[in-house]
Amino acid sequence: MERHYGWVIVAIGALMGCIGMGSMFSLAIFLDPIAAATGWSRAGISASMTVAFLAMGLGAFGWGWVSDRHGPRIVGIAGGLLLGAGLVLASRATSLLAFQLAYGLFLGAAVGAFFAPMMATASAWFDRHRALAVSLVSAGLGMAPVTVAPFAQWLLSSHDWRTAQLIIGLVAWAVLLPAALLLRRPPAMILAATSAGTPAEGGLTGRQALGSRQFVVLAATFFACCLAHSGPIFHVVSYAMVCGVSAMGAVSIYSLQGLAGLGGRLLLGVLADRHGAKPVLIGGLLLQALAIGAFLPARSLGEFYAVAAVFGLAYGGVMPLYAVLARDYFGPRIMGTVFGAATMASCLGMAAGPVIGGWIFDRFSNFAGMHLSSLAIGLGAVAIAFTFPPLPRLRSERLKPA
Repeated sequence: MERHYGWVIVAIGALMGCIGMGSMFSLAIFLDPIAAATGWSRAGISASMTVAFLAMGLGAFGWGWVSDRHGPRIVGIAGGLLLGAGLVLASRATSLLAFQLAYGLFLGAAVGAFFAPMMATASAWFDRHRALAVSLVSAGLGMAPVTVAPFAQWLLSSHDWRTAQLIIGLVAWAVLLPAALLLRRPPAMILAATSAGTPAEGGLTGRQALGSRQFVVLAATFFACCLAHSGPIFHVVSYAMVCGVSAMGAVSIYSLQGLAGLGGRLLLGVLADRHGAKPVLIGGLLLQALAIGAFLPARSLGEFYAVAAVFGLAYGGVMPLYAVLARDYFGPRIMGTVFGAATMASCLGMAAGPVIGGWIFDRFSNFAGMHLSSLAIGLGAVAIAFTFPPLPRLRSERLKPA
């Protein structure tokens, strides 16, 4: 029974990621209604997402450390409380600053609790099928655009934005808090729970791991990967419309990317279990970079669909592999701390990419510069990934200093 409980953990992690990320990204659905009702600028409302990504990065690191020390249950409960509270407070906000703080800080911190700690916990439950398990947790994030976003749109059809956001917050509490109570550590980690801050025999503390060459390469690759794809993801609708695609067609391109990302998570997860995470990650990063470059000559809707399918498969598929590599290099004992810190680096890339892409368009009146720079950064991520040291064959093997 214990052996199969890992799949329960996978399901809970996917559910939390879906509701958390879906709630955060539902801001795109609320943007026009909020601006129309309050008179706040769209730029000011959108800045809440930048705050959220920064809070998510810091939260992932902090919650990862808490998960290593005290287990995932308390982290899941705290994340559920923060998510509901952020939505409820944001729905009552009477100023733009109050909205930015409630939506950005609370929801970002909540999603930070759901992303890195839940993927770390799931990876620790599996020796076989580890990459597939982590990919399934990550797939919950990919389900957000087809679950929470339509729910938000349905609520807005009969309620104002404040009521709709309040309802989502209450639903989040009702679903996430009971689910968090089902979270638990894998049996093998229970005896080691009190030693997360001290080195196990032949092992490392979290501080030592964060100074290792393995972590530096992991974080740098994760950062460059997210910096490369975040701009093209965020601006794909605008770029397609600039190229003459209708508004509805441009939105369908964005949706196709998300759906392809779900398939990519499963496909690359299975391949990583069979062939190892490092070579599959390198191949996925190369495919991502080439797909970014392929957006440049795309003009028709069919061409955009073809590129978006490959791009979504690539960027969606590589994301869970960083958690698998963190587990392979550092083991389960300090997994939350290490992957949380790597996620913090990736969130900096996610926060910077859309801003840089927007600046390039404002400066040059086209998106070619964004795609060319993203292509270069994507190829840089491939180059960095090639420098991953060989995986340790024994748990007692010492990691090389940076």
